[in-house]
Amino acid sequence: MITIGQLARYVGVSVKTVRVYHEKGLLTEPDRDASGYRRYSASDVIDLIKIRTLAEAGVPLARIRELRSANAEEFEQALHEIDDELTARIRDLQATQHRLRGLATGQAVPVPDEVAAHLERLAGWGFSPRWVDLQRDLWILVIATHPDQASALFHDQAESLADPRLRQLFLAYDRAHDLDPHDPRIDDLAHRIVAATHDRYGAEDPPHVDADSDIPALIQGTVNASSPAWRRLDVLVRQHLDM
Repeated sequence: MITIGQLARYVGVSVKTVRVYHEKGLLTEPDRDASGYRRYSASDVIDLIKIRTLAEAGVPLARIRELRSANAEEFEQALHEIDDELTARIRDLQATQHRLRGLATGQAVPVPDEVAAHLERLAGWGFSPRWVDLQRDLWILVIATHPDQASALFHDQAESLADPRLRQLFLAYDRAHDLDPHDPRIDDLAHRIVAATHDRYGAEDPPHVDADSDIPALIQGTVNASSPAWRRLDVLVRQHLDM
């Protein structure tokens, strides 16, 4: 017969761990001897080794007791279930790790990979850092508030920018940021945007979020607030499109 300290040392766990297993009902707690010490037998050592093996394999303590009383078939089935649970947890942890790595790049809210690649292309095409940052923030807003429609909206814009002629309009929009709102170039750009919109969509409406949503107005308000020239450009484009 051995003491709890000897038991823990032989099996390779701490005395505290043995006591936890007692509290959880995983390991039977023996009676005390005449000296007041608990004495453990060889069967206790074997039981503790089995418990430790299951615990180190990732089996939750709450499941170990039922596994130890299961027959071979039940044991195998339970292990398969635990394996499936661990696989799901690993997948969730990997997703969390991916998000953390995105945060480590300095982005408060990481965007999907295809959006990130698109933003990199914007910089390569000559768009200003201000425009790229604005686009990132706007896509974060759209994706968070309208996940079901964000993909169609994103791909529509990406296709527009893939057209060199339309891309020049977007670049002109970007560069108009610092113009005087009454600069004649604002009026000319508005006419060009309206003409390009009609050419691209004809009588159809461009992809948009739900009619009852406040997000489009919020997005345009954010854009307009950053530049008086952009605000006037938005007014002119809306007037011409409504005509």
